[in-house]
Amino acid sequence: MNIREMKEKNESEKLSEFACRSAESEGRAIKEEPCDIRTCFERDRDRILHSKAFRRLMHKTQVFISPEGDHYRTRLTHTLEVSQIARTIASALNLNENLTEAIALGHDLGHTPFGHIGEEALNEVLKGGFEHNKQSVRVVSKIEKNGEGLNLSKEVLDGILNHRGKGKPKTLEGKIVQISDKIAYVNHDIEDAIRAGIISEGMLPKNEIELLGRSAKERIDFLIRDIIKNSYGKNDIKMTEDVKDCLYSLRDYMFENVYKSKALNEEKDKYINVLKELFKYYKENYDKVPSEFKNNYKNEKGEKEEKERIIADYLAGMTDRFARNKYNEIKK
Repeated sequence: MNIREMKEKNESEKLSEFACRSAESEGRAIKEEPCDIRTCFERDRDRILHSKAFRRLMHKTQVFISPEGDHYRTRLTHTLEVSQIARTIASALNLNENLTEAIALGHDLGHTPFGHIGEEALNEVLKGGFEHNKQSVRVVSKIEKNGEGLNLSKEVLDGILNHRGKGKPKTLEGKIVQISDKIAYVNHDIEDAIRAGIISEGMLPKNEIELLGRSAKERIDFLIRDIIKNSYGKNDIKMTEDVKDCLYSLRDYMFENVYKSKALNEEKDKYINVLKELFKYYKENYDKVPSEFKNNYKNEKGEKEEKERIIADYLAGMTDRFARNKYNEIKK
């Protein structure tokens, strides 16, 4: 009995005509024998869950660096929240939940320590720049398993690469993760910002709150329902225009009043300096970079990666705590 084939048959018969079926996947960079139990997207999900990069998300900043309190989001809890929102939408639209979950769980694997502050630092020092979505693809394709990568399916890689706002995922499942990411971080970051005392509920823009809901729970539920209503039976993932405008308006509000706030930016220069100093140190002491990052993978031309690129891989993979400890070591 081949359980995978039974699952694929079930997908063929029951999923929406617009769903991405695992039996129709474009495959992997390196061909593998199919599993007799799991579909290709289930295997991808499991590989991501068992990766070292996924475990490190627990100790990486979402917005607040070293907050005093146990209930602030980390990059891991954000990832799990995105996954749950995305699966709810995919299930209601009768799309491929396993593909959706795999993309969601892998979308932020390339994020730096210290959140977007770390991303900004590496973007400044690395020739060619640094973007966490592209780094996430590097993690699963080249860095994990000592340079072997996870050999994920092309559909999962596409969703991870294109989860940012300007990306254009090829699958509806990828589009779901793209919008679920925004729904999650806007609403959950509002909760954390209120908890931190940076803003209060009364400071939130009234028109947006009146339409979407007063609490994060209400807003997320409203947004999910609006997406389902506007996307059901269609080859697209859509929102009502005024609802979409309100979500993006809340996002703009968060950038102006939280992400760029004095409270968050007081330590910004400090942590940008931490990564810049580490980058400088490892350029001058390349022998200190762990061997698992050196000469284990090649660029698109089949050549060995440049030293600066490998240093960026090493730094991006660090947790907040590990980066601070390394910085303190080199400054002794």
